[in-house]
Order: sequence, then structure tokens, then C-alpha cells
Amino acid sequence: MAISPWAPSALPEQRLQPVCALANGHAQLAAHFAIRRSVFVETQALFEVDDRDTRDDDPETLHAVGLAGHPLWLAGYEVVGAVRLYPLGGDGLWKGDRLAVLPADRALHIGAMLVRFAVRTAGELGGRRMVAQVQIPNVRFFERLGWRRDGDPAPMLDVEHQPMTIDLSHPGR
Repeated sequence: MAISPWAPSALPEQRLQPVCALANGHAQLAAHFAIRRSVFVETQALFEVDDRDTRDDDPETLHAVGLAGHPLWLAGYEVVGAVRLYPLGGDGLWKGDRLAVLPADRALHIGAMLVRFAVRTAGELGGRRMVAQVQIPNVRFFERLGWRRDGDPAPMLDVEHQPMTIDLSHPGR
């Protein structure tokens, strides 16, 4: 019996190299928001209807996407992860938040790629330091990417979050 190139077991070996980019166009931005809704509303129940807020409408807010693909897919790549980043004032402080990756694509390390992309992007735009509020189970993940704890954990949306920071001029130190 022949295995179809469309069989799910054939896809992981043939995937295109995952990439990260700023959302390009309405379709990618809509996919960015859909992934966040899937993770933060439907899976984690942190929000009742939607996780979008006024920060999403701010022109300084950047919406990044993680893209994974397969050479046989018509579009090549599809959005499987999201993170947003934005400056906090004019002193080089940036914030990264709403990191979300679809469960089926987490093994591709899209989350780490998105965090590195956000750090690099903020640094290239003149950022000196980035902060984030990280759910406690994800603290080690961020520490492996060069982030450090910055204060005591505190509840946010009824879930403990650890304030974390990274120096954008020397990420990973």
C-alpha cells in the first residue's frame, strides 16, 4: 500500500523551515488574532470572548507571526504562532506579550523563534530592554532564551505570572 504525500505522517519530514515575520496583510493579522483567541480564550480561558485590547489598535504595536509550511500546500506557509511587541515610552523599554503557538506546531520550536524574533526586532528599532509577564510554567523556557526574573510573581488574570526582562543590546546575557 502506497503512502500518500498528503498523509499526516509524511508532512513533518517534508516541512519547510519555519520562519517568523511581522504580520503582512489582513489575512496574516486575522490568523495572528485567531491563534491568540484559540490559546488564551478557548484553551486557557483567561478571557471570556477575546484577548484583543486597545494595545492591538495602537500603531506602535507590532504583531509578529510564526509561519510553518509544507512544499505541497498551495500557500506554502500558514500562520501557526503569534506574539505582539510594543514600546513603553520613549526610553528604549519594550514589552512582549501574547505569545501563542498552536499545540500541533509546538514541536517545531516556533515559540522560541517568535521570542527571539521579538527581541531582535525591538533591539533593531532602538530598544534597550524588553519586559514580559510570563506564566509560571513557562519561566524556564524564557530563562533558556536569555531572559531573567525581574521581581516577584504576581497574579494576572487569576494566573501567577513572573515579571521577566532581557537586555536588548546583549540578548542571552
